[in-house]
Amino acid sequence: MPVFIDQTGRSISLPAIPKRIVSLVPSQTELLFNLGLDNEVAGITKFCIHPSAWFLTKTRVGGTKQLQIDIIHQLQPDLIIANKEENVKEQIEELEKKYPVWISDVNNLPDACEMIEQIGLMTNKEIQAIEIVNGIKQKFSQIPTQEEKTESIYLIWQNPYMTIGGDTFIHSMMEAAGFKNMYANQTRYPELSLDAIQTKKPASLLLSSEPFPFIQKHADELQALLPDTKIILVDGEMFSWYGSRLLKAPEYFTQLNNQLK
Repeated sequence: MPVFIDQTGRSISLPAIPKRIVSLVPSQTELLFNLGLDNEVAGITKFCIHPSAWFLTKTRVGGTKQLQIDIIHQLQPDLIIANKEENVKEQIEELEKKYPVWISDVNNLPDACEMIEQIGLMTNKEIQAIEIVNGIKQKFSQIPTQEEKTESIYLIWQNPYMTIGGDTFIHSMMEAAGFKNMYANQTRYPELSLDAIQTKKPASLLLSSEPFPFIQKHADELQALLPDTKIILVDGEMFSWYGSRLLKAPEYFTQLNNQLK
């Protein structure tokens, strides 16, 4: 019986190629689609908006942090794909009593590539996974290098404002995109005040579309208080989704940098 080690060091056994997969992570759901696993995916979360056809037709098992365990039981999955940060530990522990649960832990691009390859191995889509990983590596290698990275703050939340530390996947994407994270010396998702942002005097302030949906109104309000800062609304999926959407991120990052010139 094949044994697979997930990214938290746990091992799971799969007696056969999975035919009823439940995905608890939006970016990994999109990856399963791009691997060609349409018939095999039985359940997704209400936040798994890509692809739109799956969002409209696949059984939804609740939110990433509020799973409907009873619906998952009804689906009788032979593989559940979760994430250490996006899902709640207690819920995952309950599920792993009955089902094989493979947990990703993605903090940088190499982690993401490893995750894609491992999911490809488990689902008998190894060739497709390697093609995706090779494409991601090639496209990231083609991002124009910046002589000097732009000192930036990336906001993911309002009231209170929250940014990202140096141990997050978003941080690694900021670095790849040519931005210098001014909170790289902190961990996870620090809260910060408006005074702190003003004191830092970032060259650019990146307002993410998720999890808090910043819009132009918020940018305008902050611009009045930060007249010397370039404030940009950015696509949070490009910075935080660590599946096959990474194929689209390098072109987006290049366009973003062109806005700062």
